Amino acid sequence: MPLTREQILEQLQNIVGSEQINTDEQMLRESSVDRFRRYEAYHGVYTQPMPVAIAAVNSAEQVAEVIAFANANGINVVPRTGGSATEGGLETALENSIVLDGSGMNEIVEIDTYNMQATAQCGVSLQILEDELRAKGFTTGHSPQSKPLAQMGGLVATRSIGQFSTLYGGIEDMVVALEAVFPEGGITRIKDVPRRAAGPDIRHVIIGNEGALCFITEVTVKIFKYYPDNNQFLGYTLDNMKTGFEILREVMVEGYRPSVARLYDLEDGAFHFSHFADGKCVLIFVAEGVKPLADATAKAIEEIVAKYEECVPVESDLIETWFDHLNWDPSNLAEEKTEIMETNTICHTTEVSANWGSINDLYEVCMRRVRNEIPNLTMLGGHTSHSYLNGTNMYFVYFYEVLDCAPDEEITKYHYAIKEIIVEETIKHGGSMCHHHGVGKHRAQWIKDEYGSSYYILKNLKDAYDPNSIMNMGTIIPFENQ
Repeated sequence: MPLTREQILEQLQNIVGSEQINTDEQMLRESSVDRFRRYEAYHGVYTQPMPVAIAAVNSAEQVAEVIAFANANGINVVPRTGGSATEGGLETALENSIVLDGSGMNEIVEIDTYNMQATAQCGVSLQILEDELRAKGFTTGHSPQSKPLAQMGGLVATRSIGQFSTLYGGIEDMVVALEAVFPEGGITRIKDVPRRAAGPDIRHVIIGNEGALCFITEVTVKIFKYYPDNNQFLGYTLDNMKTGFEILREVMVEGYRPSVARLYDLEDGAFHFSHFADGKCVLIFVAEGVKPLADATAKAIEEIVAKYEECVPVESDLIETWFDHLNWDPSNLAEEKTEIMETNTICHTTEVSANWGSINDLYEVCMRRVRNEIPNLTMLGGHTSHSYLNGTNMYFVYFYEVLDCAPDEEITKYHYAIKEIIVEETIKHGGSMCHHHGVGKHRAQWIKDEYGSSYYILKNLKDAYDPNSIMNMGTIIPFENQ
């Protein structure tokens, strides 16, 4: 017989102590969603089941006790650290869920500059870790826009990527060791080694699991020497995205690795660079590293771009100013809420990826369909910000005015409708429906289409590591398949 809310709460208090349990009603409502439903939340509407409690944990042992208790009693657990998720991965989609908050596990365990790695608990803010590293002349190389808010456990759990990925890679390229808690396996450690060929790389069972398999408690990542004084900033305006894609492809195929390689279309370019875009697309590069490498990378990129007559150089100071203000500022949340409430207009994004042969066609068809099929758009644009040898990503950005619907209908009428077009076309073009924000609960409906014949591998991971389906139900694997 299922435990009552009162019984669950009593057991949680026995495990972590009453001082680490939060049952404030408003906090529980806010913890039932993430930023995916912020329009609803700003209107005081919460449509997801309210969790029993937010349980703060301060050690891997406490995490293991809570998860073992939940596993024995069939209670849904939603792992959380920084809380910056955008795809519904933090929604408590079942009654009587436990929000397991690891943000208090915030110790930087070690910075090892000889072996070039840093170890941190799951609740360590990336901003704090990065600031400490930079003070010593090092960097993680990881810099998502959410850096001031994001924490290490969540970054790894969502397979995040940073704005300097073209040089440093995504989080999966940085992680060398992990500690995590599985429902039936207790505390599990994967040791830090440069590389090994001892079977499959089991780090990737944990990286990107989005709390649907385990709770990440500790992370060890590579660190790199930091040379900010050597940065080279390049910017150009150009007539069309197709040319920009061709330039990005050539830069990558020729083997150059700028830390930033970005291409903005007309509308997104106007949004970010109104002072110089002048109705054009915008192409940006930043080269960094030791001075000979940064200088050579910048020179090579200039030579590649020079072959395209439509590209007009932009003053490097303008790009440097933009670079110095890359990250999202959490202090702007109040301003964001006020603006949304006053204008009834909200911004969402959907990011995908595809190879070079299809990315321009994918971009064009998505833009055309969204414009033709979605009402009340006030802005539709996009940019690519993460390029690879074989392709790139596309980050669609859209603003729309919410009209003729209740707050809890906004997602279906607008955001879902746009996302469905983009996902449908991406899969049709052979791309991936989620480049870096993860699947969450709101792309799970397309997971079989995303994986195709390899879906059984993913499903078997869930069945093997979470046989009682207590870890973040509905995330990655939709409810009907669990």
